[in-house]
Amino acid sequence: MNRAALRRIWGMIYRHLALYRRSWPRVLELMYWPVLQMVVWGFTTTYLIGLQGNPAALAAGTLLGGVLLWEVALRSQMGFSISFLEEIWSRNLGHVFVSPLRPRELVAALMGMSIIRVLVGVLPAVLLAWLLYAFGLFAMGPVVVAFFAALLLMGWAVALGVTSLILRHGAGAEALAWSILFGLTPFSAVFYPVAVLPGWLQPVALALPSAHVFEGMRAALLDGTIAWGHLGAAFALDAAWLALMAWVFMAQFERARIRGRC
Repeated sequence: MNRAALRRIWGMIYRHLALYRRSWPRVLELMYWPVLQMVVWGFTTTYLIGLQGNPAALAAGTLLGGVLLWEVALRSQMGFSISFLEEIWSRNLGHVFVSPLRPRELVAALMGMSIIRVLVGVLPAVLLAWLLYAFGLFAMGPVVVAFFAALLLMGWAVALGVTSLILRHGAGAEALAWSILFGLTPFSAVFYPVAVLPGWLQPVALALPSAHVFEGMRAALLDGTIAWGHLGAAFALDAAWLALMAWVFMAQFERARIRGRC
């Protein structure tokens, strides 16, 4: 990627950062839901530990770990999708593509904004989990970085699918930017193992990168081991999902451009 492309990508990122620099409610909104989720689940786990004693402590750790890591996927997907929607709401998408900006550079800029939004939203929740409940997410070791990366990639893949639907169906598909990953939560094994699901649903769960991440998280927290099989499967599925959704996005983008939607 040449210097001119990097400047165009940075220009798009800066365009969105300028919105947050001038609006503290936008910044607060990034942190609000992750912190709220962590606080609610933190008090729930504290209550369970009080009822059952030490046996519940490990389960409480997996619940808090699940909440914090799932927020990475949610914020990653929403950060990408909502940054794209900002261009639509401001009627700026057509103007953007009058410039030399290419579709892949737009995607790279949206991914950059997604990373920023994840860090701003999730890190305060991770810090509060340590301060309030003595739960250190990074106690799992360096493997937690791999978990973050796998969920970040999954969020981007889902976001590419969502933006493709928005390009295809317009405003009628905008609600998916907030809701689609919540629909995958029951199959992602965030709070319970895949084995808990009915047998016919388990292959569905194992087709999701997130299910392998959370199986690996439980192995790290409960057994102190790195589940390399699950980690490898998560990244392999991420690669497949990203390749498929990138193809769908480009196809829908070309169709939208031919029809004059962008």
